[in-house]
Amino acid sequence: MTEITVNSAELSPAIKRFVLHWGDLGGQWGVNRSVAQIHALLLVSDKPMNAEDIAEALGLARSNVSNSVKELLTWDLVRRAPVAGDRRDHFEAESDMWEMVSRIVAMRKARELDPAAKVLDSCLTDAKEDPAAGEAAVKRLSDLQELIGLLDGWYAQMNKLPKSRLLPLIRMGTKAVDLLAPFMGKKKE
Repeated sequence: MTEITVNSAELSPAIKRFVLHWGDLGGQWGVNRSVAQIHALLLVSDKPMNAEDIAEALGLARSNVSNSVKELLTWDLVRRAPVAGDRRDHFEAESDMWEMVSRIVAMRKARELDPAAKVLDSCLTDAKEDPAAGEAAVKRLSDLQELIGLLDGWYAQMNKLPKSRLLPLIRMGTKAVDLLAPFMGKKKE
């Protein structure tokens, strides 16, 4: 495991653990480990960092840092941050956690769920025309398509709500269901 240091001053064990764990999570999400570690480092940094500092801190090649930062810029998870008196590019992570998570969710939806939904639609269309597919398979694919459509619609609606209205709803949790029960036509379970 690479020792993580910033400007020759070692990070605290908790921050080091966070950076390494965020890198592992990135790998599980299909994101390059170094991309995720760079994001984590910038996320906890109290000041913008240049590529050389990032490379030194994480023990990465400068070219790897450059490519990784470009990817993070594309996802809008980091941005360039000018530093007076320094001509090099410096970078900082999105500091609003709500915005960061919203962008990650949108990216994952676009990269994973949307293509899966398209394949499901195509498979269902083909299965309906194929007598060998069987009624049970067509029914389950239809049910899955309906559920994905509902979740996609729900996501689109929630994504339009301002944070100021959505956060109280999230904080309500199951209380929201209890509050809406009379309008749902069902008794509380």
